[in-house]
Amino acid sequence: MSHITLAEYHPSFERKLSDFHLPEDQLQFTSMPLDKIHNPSISKDTSHIVILHNEEPVGYFALEKGEKLHKYSSNPKARLLTSFSIDARHQGQGIAKSGLNQLPSFIKEHLPDTDEVVLGVNKRNQAAISLYLKTGFTDEDEIYEGPKGPQHILHLMI
Repeated sequence: MSHITLAEYHPSFERKLSDFHLPEDQLQFTSMPLDKIHNPSISKDTSHIVILHNEEPVGYFALEKGEKLHKYSSNPKARLLTSFSIDARHQGQGIAKSGLNQLPSFIKEHLPDTDEVVLGVNKRNQAAISLYLKTGFTDEDEIYEGPKGPQHILHLMI
């Protein structure tokens, strides 16, 4: 039985994450985990979350605060979910869904001052939109004009 958990990024994950693989068609919508983790322009308040499958890092996302969040939400207790990805070799196994289903309890435990997660998902990324809606996010018909085209803004109340 596979075991999926969420964990805060730790440098011990670095080697496995450096071997992360995403196909080109997905890279247009996200970024590689280590590129995001080591990005100097990202808010220092950002939480880097790793999705573990049997203790091995196979997925990643960031929960950002700061300037970028304000484009999507005026809620001071919100976090912006960015750069969600699952290593190509582990896609299609329900790992993303399982990880996102654990998000509310993970946030309550690790980020208790957060009461909402918002994200922008490109209108062309139908697979991601479907996944987020299945895991409790709601679409309130808000659009953000991003650099790669219009994005649906989705909300998850914690």
